[in-house]
Amino acid sequence: MGTTKCDVCVVGGGAAGMLAAGLLAERGSSVAVLEKNDRTLLKLGITGKGRCNLTNDSSPRDVISAVNANGRFLFSALNDFSPADTMAFFEGLGVPLKTERGGRVFPVSDRALDVVAALRDYVRKSGAKILRARASEILTDDGKVTGVLYEGGKLSCRAALLSTGGMSYPATGSTGDGYAMEEKLGHTIIPPRPSLVPLVSPDGFCREMQGLSLRNVTLRAYEGKKLVFEELGEMLFTHFGISGPLALSASAHLRDFSGDRCRVSIDLKPGLE
Repeated sequence: MGTTKCDVCVVGGGAAGMLAAGLLAERGSSVAVLEKNDRTLLKLGITGKGRCNLTNDSSPRDVISAVNANGRFLFSALNDFSPADTMAFFEGLGVPLKTERGGRVFPVSDRALDVVAALRDYVRKSGAKILRARASEILTDDGKVTGVLYEGGKLSCRAALLSTGGMSYPATGSTGDGYAMEEKLGHTIIPPRPSLVPLVSPDGFCREMQGLSLRNVTLRAYEGKKLVFEELGEMLFTHFGISGPLALSASAHLRDFSGDRCRVSIDLKPGLE
């Protein structure tokens, strides 16, 4: 591809990168998005079981308090672009939204692909360019960004936005590329750990009940004798353990603990003692 120039290079064509590319281009910057997949927004298209849980209809303070790690890290971002701003943005793109139990926000159509199509169209109309290429390094000189190397050439730019995601879903392109680029810039990378994942159980009855879905049950997770998670909602049994919203949420609280010390209990009728 040779050498190309722009004001801002966005590395990664995920939801955050595409949204940033469109907003920057809309405000007058020349923007190029480097995406290694043949399509952008692959992960967004499968979120929420294909329905796309866009955001939560709550205040920035409530969102931060619900984060069980370093929620304060999100303070500036959420106050600059709140959940209400997110909802207004996508409704402005022609995607009607609805709010369900727990403040979860979905498109009225229950189709994640409607959100994907609207965001792709927004970025295209903004004037941002999409280049299919795998970035390998962010170049700097005296502490300032000068460009981005990619397969086949170099993209000269004044700023770079790294939006490659983690390494949670390799099939969608989240393979951890960003960690290596960040390390080359001098950042210290905390080893990634699983979170928001199904739970594996040695109990044979899980396999016997695979496919069984439970609603309005309370799941409690313990590390040793300590209760670390409790929530009312939905879950299901799988051939390896349990999954569904409750199991995924519980996993975020169990990520620091060894598996043999963890257990979960299910209250099938929380309204009764």
